[in-house]
Amino acid sequence: MRRRPLAALASLVLVLAGMLATAVLAAPAHAVPDRDCGDFDTQAAAQRFFLDQGGPRSDPHGLDDDGDGVACESNPCPCSDSRGGGGGGNDGRPQEPRPEPIRRDAAIVLKVIDGDTVRVRVARSGLRRDVRLLGIDTPEVYGRRECGGPEASRALRTLLPRNTRVQLVSDRSQALTDRYDRLLRYVVRGRVDASKAQLRLGMARTYTVGRPVARHREYAATQAAARRADRGSWRTCW
Repeated sequence: MRRRPLAALASLVLVLAGMLATAVLAAPAHAVPDRDCGDFDTQAAAQRFFLDQGGPRSDPHGLDDDGDGVACESNPCPCSDSRGGGGGGNDGRPQEPRPEPIRRDAAIVLKVIDGDTVRVRVARSGLRRDVRLLGIDTPEVYGRRECGGPEASRALRTLLPRNTRVQLVSDRSQALTDRYDRLLRYVVRGRVDASKAQLRLGMARTYTVGRPVARHREYAATQAAARRADRGSWRTCW
């Protein structure tokens, strides 16, 4: 007569084991940590990851800011606008005309004007142009000198000394020039984004006019880290 409790216990164990097996099978095979465009060396690498994670129909990491099916368009080339197999993920609806392509130009630094502006010679045209770095603002050094301005200028001169070869990269969310006819660009030396470098040093703050730049999320995270570490002007001025 005492075998019944043991039989009931055995049945309960079998039920619990079945529930555990069901939970394991339902769980994702692997968890992918949150990514942003700064985690990828090139746009093509970001696009491959974007497609592997379900893009363009699904974008769990927020890599396609403008929803056109192309991830991290401000990253350096090699580039890809592949939408994967099956004709993409637009559910059969006609696609909107694509915005202007990202502009990429090789240039040589002639002079650092201040912590967020440089003068360059554009390789393709040979023209000298002033370039305002996208996504950041640094304290002023002309007219009304602000705390941290000279330090920000020196930091950018260290990063972009004269005759440095750089790539100028536009952002679809922003105008190509400002009211002073300066080019609005990311300035990239090798794999180093000058705007992000200034934020990391605590020499700049994120800056938005109208729509945020495509790299705003990673810029904001970089700024937050510099602020927590009390770097640069976060220690002395802000």
